Amino acid sequence: MSSAMMSPVISLLALIVTLGVLITVHEFGHFWVARRLGVKVLRFSVGFGHPLWRRSGQDGVEYVIAAIPFGGYVRMLDEREGEVAPGEVHRAFNRQSVWTRIAIVAAGPIFNFAFAIGAYTLMFMIGVTGVRPLLGEPAPGSLAAAAGFQEGDLIVAVAEQPVRTLDEVMLALIDARLAGPDVQVQVQDQDQRFRYRIIDLQTLPGEAEDTGVLEQTGLSLWQPRLPAVIAAIMPGGAAERAGLQPGDRILMADGRPVGDWQEWAGYVRERPGERLTVQVDRGGQPLSLEIVPDAVRTGEGVLGRIGASAQVPEAIAESLRIMLRYSPPRAFLEAVRKTWSMSVFTVRMLGRILIGKASLENISGPIAIAQFAGQSASIGAIAFLSFLALVSISLGVLNLLPVPVLDGGHLMYYFIEVVKGSPLSESLQQAGQRIGLVLLLILMGLALANDLARLLEQ
Repeated sequence: MSSAMMSPVISLLALIVTLGVLITVHEFGHFWVARRLGVKVLRFSVGFGHPLWRRSGQDGVEYVIAAIPFGGYVRMLDEREGEVAPGEVHRAFNRQSVWTRIAIVAAGPIFNFAFAIGAYTLMFMIGVTGVRPLLGEPAPGSLAAAAGFQEGDLIVAVAEQPVRTLDEVMLALIDARLAGPDVQVQVQDQDQRFRYRIIDLQTLPGEAEDTGVLEQTGLSLWQPRLPAVIAAIMPGGAAERAGLQPGDRILMADGRPVGDWQEWAGYVRERPGERLTVQVDRGGQPLSLEIVPDAVRTGEGVLGRIGASAQVPEAIAESLRIMLRYSPPRAFLEAVRKTWSMSVFTVRMLGRILIGKASLENISGPIAIAQFAGQSASIGAIAFLSFLALVSISLGVLNLLPVPVLDGGHLMYYFIEVVKGSPLSESLQQAGQRIGLVLLLILMGLALANDLARLLEQ
């Protein structure tokens, strides 16, 4: 089976693993706390709809894996859903104190955050490889140039938050964009002096909360002059379709000599969707190929990409690489910090979407999740574990939103009950459930529409 055919298979399998693990973690939170607080659990289901597998445990719980994988539930003894034997009334969910009900409902999202902390802790103990945020010359006329950034600057903090890798810089810049109009960046210049640069983010478009914020500010990584030799080919990309292979040296493009990788990459970027005639050296033999760069929409406009990376000499690669590895206690603290920062970032992003200051295109559905899951799984175990942690955090935050149907909606009802001294009427709760269901269906439809739009653009 070719790599192009394997990519959807890997994505589907990665999606199944992602949903299976995270839904199980979430529902196990409700299940575990309910059992510990004396509530009788009738069913633990991963998925909805027709059961594909079921088993009744010795504890009296029916364990189910159902056909529709986008969710799950824990069914507890409840007088509102059926008759309860007099001897078991004290174990019914509806008979519990409001604080017990709050604990059971909140446990699902809490277990999602706990899973993320555990995943990040394991990653930091094993070691996470990142790219040092060493900057190249900023784009002329850009915000970075106006702020005084220079080639050789090493970013060490963003908005007084220490950063060590490029990923941390990008997340901190996006977070700063969500928090205010400008951001203070601390750098260590080529003379080893620490300096502050102020980037005015107010002029960026409202949709600059994505990873394109780096390019939109004019910041770029320092890049050594590399030979135009291909190191790796992305499955399904233009390079694979054209027949390029790792080890190929690009000699000419449309009859023009190619001096190095930067020159080749720039030529491709400027020609999205155009047919290019490329001459390569493959094992000492000249070969002519035709390639059509994919048109990719970025913050800088539509650019050409072929899905290939350059061959980087090991000495240079090592100088740009940083390994984050900690002792178990330090790894746990770093994991808590990362989980908190990602949770705050998710809340801020959702807030900006709700008030119209961020694009609805930021909402992703199952197709996009499957693609990201497949890509991270293809990279390796650490990347996939990081992806699981990120999705688990998103699941935890989303479930805490005060929307009826979600855990956050139930918690909203219970806190109203705490203040009011009595539960809301059944009619009000049911009306809220219907409204919440409509909102959830609209959100799911929007996410799926965004996924399909991205697929059509590819």
